[in-house]
Amino acid sequence: MFADRAKIYIRSGKGGDGHCSFRRELYVPNGGPDGGDGGRGGDLIFEVDEGLNTLSDYRHRRKYAAGDGEPGGKRRCHGKDGKDLVLHVPEGTVIKEAVSGKVIADMSGENRRQVVLKGGKGGLGNQHFATATMQVPKYAQPGQPARELEVQLELKVIADVGLIGFPNVGKSTLLSRVTNAEPKIANYHFTTLSPNLGVVDLDGAKGFVMADIPGLIEGASQGVGLGHEFLRHIERTRLMIHVVDAAGSEGRDPVDDIYKINEELKAYNPEIAERPQVIAANKTDLIYEPGEDPIERLKQEFEPKGIPVFPISGATGAGVSELLYYVSTRLEQIDMPPVTFEQEFFPEDELIFEELPYTVEKEDGMYVVEGPKIEKMLGYTNLDSEKGFAFFQKFLKETGILDELEAKGIQEGDTVKMYGLQFDYYK
Repeated sequence: MFADRAKIYIRSGKGGDGHCSFRRELYVPNGGPDGGDGGRGGDLIFEVDEGLNTLSDYRHRRKYAAGDGEPGGKRRCHGKDGKDLVLHVPEGTVIKEAVSGKVIADMSGENRRQVVLKGGKGGLGNQHFATATMQVPKYAQPGQPARELEVQLELKVIADVGLIGFPNVGKSTLLSRVTNAEPKIANYHFTTLSPNLGVVDLDGAKGFVMADIPGLIEGASQGVGLGHEFLRHIERTRLMIHVVDAAGSEGRDPVDDIYKINEELKAYNPEIAERPQVIAANKTDLIYEPGEDPIERLKQEFEPKGIPVFPISGATGAGVSELLYYVSTRLEQIDMPPVTFEQEFFPEDELIFEELPYTVEKEDGMYVVEGPKIEKMLGYTNLDSEKGFAFFQKFLKETGILDELEAKGIQEGDTVKMYGLQFDYYK
C-alpha cells in the first residue's frame, strides 16, 4: 500500500557523564583529579534516498533513537561517542513537529541531509574543575540529556505538472501514454489511491515531471473521503492539467466538474487555485451525440478566462502531442521558484537543556555544597546587599540546590557551607 504519512518518535543520544576520579600511583600519594570526559551522544539525521517513493518503512516501526555517549573513565580516558542514526526518506518529505504542526525540515531541492536532533554533549570530568581554591573537586559534569520529539512525516509529491480531475476521467490513462509510469487502469468508479509520477520526454522541447494526483471529490477540502491526503500532493506543482470527460460518458457535465474541482482547490489553498491551468477535454473518441459540441462549449466557457482547452483522447493518443508541447512552452514562461516549506520549528532552541554539576554532601553536621558555577557566582555576588542576597536565594532555587538540600533531609537551623560562606537554613 502507498504510504504518504507517518508519525514517529525520534530521539538523539544522551551525552556520557564526566568521570570523577583521582590519580593514585605509587609514590604519588596526593595525585590530582584525572576524571575523563563523557562521549557525545549520536545525532538523529534525515537523508533523502532516491530509491524510495513512499513512507511505508515508517508504518510498522515507530521509535528511532541514536546511540548514547559512553561515560568518561579514570586516567583522563574519554568516553566513546554515540553512533549517529540516519533515517532515509523519499524526496519531497516534509518533517513536522507532531503537536504544533510546524515544519522542522523539507527534504527537497538542495536539502538532501539534515540533522534534526543533535546529540547531547558529553559531560566534563573532574579534571576540568580544579582551581587554586578547590584542588580536589569531587564532582563531574553530567552529560547533556537526549533530545526527543514526536514528528509527523508527510510526503508531498514533487512534480512540475499535476493531473487533476474527478475519478475515472482518464488521468491514469493519459499518464501511462505519455510517460514511463505504469498506473493501474480500469473503469473504476472510485479514485486511484496513490499518486503516480512519470517523466515526459519531448523531441526538441524540454521535458517535465507529471503526476497523476489522486481524483478529487466534492468536499475534499473539508477532508471528505481522502481529501486532505490527496490535496497535499498538488502543493508543489507549477501547472495543472485539468482532465475532464468531455463525452460525459458517465452522465457528468464537464463544465460543472471543472468549477467544482476549482472550488475545492480554492477552499484548500487559494494560492494553489491561482496557478496556471490547462483543460484536457478527454474521451473525444466517445463523442457520438449529434448537436451541441462539448469541446466548443468548454472553449467558450474557459478560454475567455485564460484557460486553454485541448481536445484529446487518452485511449487513441489524438491531440496529446499538442497538449504536451503547449505545457512544455508554458512551463518555460512560469517564473515560479520550486515550492519548499520554510523551517518553523527549531529543535535546538525549543529543546535547550544545560545542566551544570554541583554536589550536596553532609559532613561533620554541615551540608557542604560545591560546584564550579556556585564558586563563580559567589565570586561576583555581594551578599551583604539586599539585592545581592535576593539574587543568591533565587540562584539556589532555580538550580535545584534547595530541592537537593531538602531531599538530603536538611532541617531549619542546620548549617550550609559553600566554600568560604556559611549560613543557617530557614525556609
